[in-house]
Amino acid sequence: MTSSQFEQKNPEKSGLSVEKGLPTRPFLRIFLICFGWLNVGFAAVGVVVPGIPTTIFLIIALWAFSQSSKRLHSWLYNHRLFGTFLQNWKRYGVIPSRAKKSAILVMLASWLLLVFTSKSWIVGGGVGLVMLCVATFIVTRPSVPFGKQSS
Repeated sequence: MTSSQFEQKNPEKSGLSVEKGLPTRPFLRIFLICFGWLNVGFAAVGVVVPGIPTTIFLIIALWAFSQSSKRLHSWLYNHRLFGTFLQNWKRYGVIPSRAKKSAILVMLASWLLLVFTSKSWIVGGGVGLVMLCVATFIVTRPSVPFGKQSS
């Protein structure tokens, strides 16, 4: 019997749930739910504290909940405060301007701190290159949904 045949006949023993591939391993589900809540907490701080991004933490939390709990996934996606960020990301790939600016500033501050505290220029250069790629991705995302730009 191949592993895929085993998974089809015994989904509960393979670690896959019968419902949309949610893990049935308790440790993995609990870990993902805790990880999701941690990111929701970071996002909540980001709403209040300037310079801390919100959207990226919400996207990570939504992913974690999608892998562990349909109820939490639905709650976060339809949340009155956070839902708009997530729905705009899913539908249009939108990152709000404020979130872009915050993310870029936090990355720049982190990189400068690393450069001034690291003894190796290779570390600063490598991390700077990765951050530059991430910053480029962030900056190239639209800030408002397509068709809703003001003229």
